[in-house]
Amino acid sequence: MAKAMTVTYEAGENLYINVTNRCPCACTFCIRNNGDGAYGSDPLWLEHEPDMEEMKADLAKRDLTAYRNIVFCGYGEPLMRLHFVCELAKYLREIAPDCCLRLNTNGLADIYNPAEAGGTAAEQVAAVFDKVSISLNGGNAAVYNRVTRPSGGGDAPYETMLRFAGVCRDRGMDVLFTVVDVITPEEIVEARKKAEELGIPMEVREYIH
Repeated sequence: MAKAMTVTYEAGENLYINVTNRCPCACTFCIRNNGDGAYGSDPLWLEHEPDMEEMKADLAKRDLTAYRNIVFCGYGEPLMRLHFVCELAKYLREIAPDCCLRLNTNGLADIYNPAEAGGTAAEQVAAVFDKVSISLNGGNAAVYNRVTRPSGGGDAPYETMLRFAGVCRDRGMDVLFTVVDVITPEEIVEARKKAEELGIPMEVREYIH
């Protein structure tokens, strides 16, 4: 019998949601470069992207009240499936109203999800999530592009990410910027200055080999 896909996994006090392996970036520090799981999980490569029924069935096996955060972060960029992620977050609100919902994202969703009736990607996210962690990755577009390697390049991805963060901040979300220590100490200082300009705290993450 084939082993079921890993669409949720635990790490510490959190439950993580894995909905896609797609990503518009090829970050130099991506955990996928060094393995096929995270925090000791089973492999996170998906045979197919789970639908709502598959996610509901998996979540039904969990005691959702036991987790500090439910975090959308798998082996891809969650907002490649913006509508699905927001619908799943709404469902979690219904069945676990006291859980804190967090999204880990590169903040580029407005590039590949054109604004529509529900608003920009950031506005849709802010309507259903409590927290968002956004990959800042540098204090300017050049450093950002060097380590994040987004499709398209140029200044647009960096500026899009900053706008996404600003909307989330303005909508009252708990917003956090992150950088990985693959950039130089001087570049970390510059990134922190950019975060301070936007009034958003920043955390330095250690590169996981």
